[in-house]
Formats: sequence, C-alpha cells, structure tokens
Amino acid sequence: MALSKKQGIAIGVGVVAVAAIVGGIVWGVNQNAPAEAAAPEATEESANVTTDEIQWVRLDEPVAEAVEALEASGFEPVEPGKLTVAHSAYVPPLGYIPEGETNPAGTEPNIGALIADALGLEYNPVVVAWADWPLGIQSGKYDLITSNVTVTEERKELYDFASYREDLLGFYVKSDSDIEKIEEAADISGLKIAVGSGTNQEQVLLAWNEELEAAGEEPAELQYFDDNAATVLALQSGRIDATFGPNATSAWAARETGDTKLVGLVPGGWPLTANIAAATAKGNGLIEPVAIALNYLIENGQYDEVLKIWDLESERVDESLVNPPGLPKS
Repeated sequence: MALSKKQGIAIGVGVVAVAAIVGGIVWGVNQNAPAEAAAPEATEESANVTTDEIQWVRLDEPVAEAVEALEASGFEPVEPGKLTVAHSAYVPPLGYIPEGETNPAGTEPNIGALIADALGLEYNPVVVAWADWPLGIQSGKYDLITSNVTVTEERKELYDFASYREDLLGFYVKSDSDIEKIEEAADISGLKIAVGSGTNQEQVLLAWNEELEAAGEEPAELQYFDDNAATVLALQSGRIDATFGPNATSAWAARETGDTKLVGLVPGGWPLTANIAAATAKGNGLIEPVAIALNYLIENGQYDEVLKIWDLESERVDESLVNPPGLPKS
C-alpha cells in the first residue's frame, strides 16, 4: 500500500544554485515475513502531483526473500533494526527538503524507504553533503546511499552497487520552439546550447562538435552561465536555443512550468550507458539483499509508481543488477 503525505515545498534561490552547481544546468528550476504472506501491492493513486503534494509509495510488509537474504548475509546495520540511508537534498525530483520538514523527499528517498520496507528494517534517512557520502559509507556511518550515484569502475573498488535507474541527460528547448529532435551531432549544428562547465554533458557536446568540424559542418556554440536564473532568462528570451543537463531535474521543471519541452535523451556516460545505483561498503553483505528488494519492487509495480509520480519513466530499468559495468576510469 502507498502512503501519501502533502508537504509544501520551498525551493529557495540558494537551493537552486547548489543544484545547478552539482548537476549542471537545472532550470525552472544521486522482521521475518512468512513465505506465503500476501505480496504488498502498489497504490492506484493518481500520479499527477505538483510540488505542493508529495506522495510516498511504501510497503505494508517486508519481502520474505529479501529478509532471508539479509539474515544470511551477516550484515549488521549501523543502528539495530534500522536502515540508515544517506541522501543529498537539493531540488525535486531527486531529493530536497520540503518546507517545514527535516527529512528529505523525492525519488531517491522514496527508493531508500522502499528498500528498508522490503528488508524489514525501519527507514532512517540522513541528509548529507554530496562530498561526505563516500567516507561515510566506507566508515560504516551510513548503511546505504540512494542519491543519484552513478556506477563507475573506480567506485566499484570501494563500494558495491545495485542499479535502479539509467543515468540520462536531456536536451530541453522552449515549449514553442521549432526544434523537435536533438539526438546526434548533426542536430546541434549551429545551435547555441547552455551546458555546465566540466560536466559529462559538456564532454558530449565537445565530442559532437569535433564530429561536425571534421565533416566541415558548423559546430554548436556552447554557452556557460553562472546561475540558474540567467539560464532561464537566456532560454526564454531566445539568446540560447537549448539547454543540456541531467534529465531528471529538467523533466520535473518542464512538467511544473510548461515552459520547456524534451527533444532528446543521451546516456549520461555517452557513448556508454551509465547506471544509477544504491551503494554500500564493499563486501559487507548488504548489496545482494538490496538487489532482491529492488527487483521485487520492479516486478510488483511500486518502482514504476515512484517513477511515474516524479515523471522519470524514461529512466526505468527492467532489472536491478549487482555491480553492473561502470563508466571507465578517466
């Protein structure tokens, strides 16, 4: 069964600025149950939420297979009976702190809560700065992180992963733009595109520009802005043609404002596929039970409902994999 909780959201200028820094361009803004127990069901509530109504999808009962795997693993939580899950909180839909609240909401907290439910543990969220989670996970301060973490081969040396989303980058244009498709280098020729400096998406555009120049075609003009407000103004005034950044936050902003539209998706690790995953300390035994929990959620509908609520169906995966191939070391 799903639990709904209405919470007001205040996205301050400071929060949006942080989101723009860590994620590139963001505008408009990683108990035992008997085997025969009835399977927890997904809610049928409407997914048409806005930022003043937040829905939580939860399980009524643990998932027996996941609980059994956890007991067999020998893993001991930081706090007995609880799953302490780290989250960074910046902006919807991934994670943010609603007005008047201390705990985070969004896709990543809801995934963390569902994993805890499936394992028969109490969900214990902890908001952490992005730079602090690696040491916190390694040292055992936190059991798990669900906060839009991309799997990389370098990270796999220290952490175990269970994947649950595809990392996608999105091209967005004004809702009334004549641009309908940006999927390859030829589609950006001559366009002015806002992108975050030093990001994966910048590397994609630079590589595409190399293709264009090699073919004798006009490259795209990359535009860099210091803050989110300037990017929004530039797009709406026509000084730039498109923005290119993490799809999750951009998709939410497009739905909330109606000012922009999606015209193309690119894997976050282009040309490779990148996976978003839950992460825990290497070899501690937790990741296999987590993957069992995630695959249950995928198979039984709760996972799809979370994605639908937050408009992230495009980032869906069919299966949670333990330590899938990660992006190569740079």
